[in-house]
Order: sequence, then structure tokens, then C-alpha cells
Amino acid sequence: MHLTVLVFVIIAELIGPIEINILNRVSISIMPLLYTMVLGLAFYLAKPIKWIGKKQSKIAEGAMMLFIGVLIAKLAVSSGHSIHLIFDMGPALILQELGHLATILVALPIALILGFKREAIGMTNSIGREPEVAVVVDKYGFNSPESRGIFALFIVGTMIGTVFISFLTSICVSILPLHPFAFAMASGVGSASMNAASLGPTVAAFPGLETQIEAFAGFSNLLSFSISIYIVIFVAIPLTEKLYCYLEPKIGRNSINEKGGK
Repeated sequence: MHLTVLVFVIIAELIGPIEINILNRVSISIMPLLYTMVLGLAFYLAKPIKWIGKKQSKIAEGAMMLFIGVLIAKLAVSSGHSIHLIFDMGPALILQELGHLATILVALPIALILGFKREAIGMTNSIGREPEVAVVVDKYGFNSPESRGIFALFIVGTMIGTVFISFLTSICVSILPLHPFAFAMASGVGSASMNAASLGPTVAAFPGLETQIEAFAGFSNLLSFSISIYIVIFVAIPLTEKLYCYLEPKIGRNSINEKGGK
């Protein structure tokens, strides 16, 4: 398996980043990380490949968090090197954590329309993943619908989230007139893998600011790990609960069917 992954990495590096221009306005950067994920998924699903199965997949899942620690250490060094810039940003780094609440207003109504019940509370209370798993499981219990929701989000985020945020970042840096540091801060969503996937297109779009972008991305992700826990406990989950109680009878799929039947 290790040799296979090494071959994937070599192939991805040989291909290198690919930039796709759409109507000469939107530029999408496809980073080598995406190639390795696609190759890994293809080999996992291919029946003739016998040496990569469920057992190896579980081992790789745990190993990923270990190996990505090298990236986190690199981001930490960049943050320390550019600490004066981080202090100059002032409260902006803290206030950007309130962006986690936007998922409640956008994702919760969609989840209810799709037919989810209390699972939606665990799925939509924040954009973060790792810290929110601990909070939701501690509050609602391991076998609760809310915990099933957060675990489903965690799995989907691991499989699809890194690819999605890589494309989303590429599009945003092309069409939104924001400062490079804003994109760097936005990549800190409380997930190391998604942070790395978002960081690649941002650095590619602003090649002269690699160190500063890595600093803001790393520090923002650290804040999402630490401060977002308190935002989720005291603001996000209570707000999600109240919004769920208000919206579920109105737009929930079963509720709409019952009204139609009556």
C-alpha cells in the first residue's frame, strides 16, 4: 500500500497543477492533491486490485492524521515567522469565526427539505468537523440522531469535502475581489485536510505571499479548533435547536406531506 501511495504522489507531482480558464474570467486550479485522491479511490474500487481494501482504508485513515502533522508543523512555523502580521489583523481573526454560524442559516433549511430530522442539528451547527464531533457526542450521546448526523458529516467531509473546497477556493480567488489574507483565513475550517486542500489554490493564485498566506491559514485553523468549540456550545447549538423547532413543522418533508394529506 505504501508503495502504491508513493507511485500516486510521483504521478501527481509529474502532472503538476493544472489551471483551467473559463470565459477568461474564472480560473480553476486543479492541485496534485486531487489527482492522488482520485487515483486512490479508483484503486480502492477496482476489483482486480486486491492489496487495497477496507482494512488498508482504515489504516490509511488514521495514518493521514499522523502524516498531515508535518503540514501543521510547517504552518505553525510560518505563523510564528509572521506573528507581527497576525497581531496587526486584530479582532478580524476572532470575528471570522462567526462565519461558522452561516451553515445554520443555509444548510439547516435544505436538510429539512431533504427529509432529515434531528440529524440535521448535528450536521449543520457548524462548518467545522473535529471539535464539533466531541461537542455533539458529549451533549446528545453517542447513539443519538444528532451524533449520527455529525458522523455522517465527518465521513462526507473526509471523502468529498477536500475536493469540494479545493474547487470552491479556486473559483472564489478568481471572482471575488478580496484580500489574499481573507482567503487564507477562510481556509481555516477546523479540518486539517480541508485546510490543506484550500491552501494550495490560494498559494497558487498569490505566488508572492506564500509565507504570509500559510501563516494566516494555519493560525485561522488553530482558532477554529479552539475558539469554535465555545461558539458551538454557547451560540451555534442553541441557535440550531431553536431554528429547528421553528422550521421543522413548516418545511420538514414529513410535515409537508401530513399537511397535504389533511
